[in-house]
Amino acid sequence: MTRLLIATTNRDKLREIHTVLGGTPVELLTLADLPPVEEPDETGTTFAENARLKALHYANAALSLHDPSLLTIAEDSGLVVDALDGEPGVRSARFLRPDASYAERFDAIYRVLATQPGRPRTARFVCALAAVRGTDAVFETIGTVEGEISPEPRGTNGFGYDPIFLYPPYGRTLAEVDDEQKLRVAHRGHAFRDLVKWLAGLDDLRACR
Repeated sequence: MTRLLIATTNRDKLREIHTVLGGTPVELLTLADLPPVEEPDETGTTFAENARLKALHYANAALSLHDPSLLTIAEDSGLVVDALDGEPGVRSARFLRPDASYAERFDAIYRVLATQPGRPRTARFVCALAAVRGTDAVFETIGTVEGEISPEPRGTNGFGYDPIFLYPPYGRTLAEVDDEQKLRVAHRGHAFRDLVKWLAGLDDLRACR
């Protein structure tokens, strides 16, 4: 059975990841299974660079587990707003300042949008995922979901920027739908389903040996 180290301390993300991976024959570890390790500086200019950086960082920390087959999985995700020239982008979790509330971040986004009434409110969520074994990145993918910024925050079921992200086919924000509906279309659901397919291919190769 493949062992996966999911390199995040975000409980909401872990809940979604567990849901997508449910039924997949893997053993899941979290950062709680490692000795304390400092978070890396996210110096990448793209989601993919940051996902790979984090996966390599935590894979190095996981050497203490003495499991050469362990796969360390990290993701970097965020909201890209076209009228904000791609902001908050890779700075989504640190937008305005690291300790800013999401209500403050929503207000900042709406203030900028109000100064540009002619520009479209199109936006997308992006999730880049990287899997590292040892010191090698062995799998990478990117999941996205297209939408737009809602006229006002709506819903309480999601987290992060979900209340301001309107998914047009639903006619609702991602905070107004349940976890199953969200993960069916959301960026993290797409990325981790790609991982599940890749892991299934590894199992097929082992079965043929």
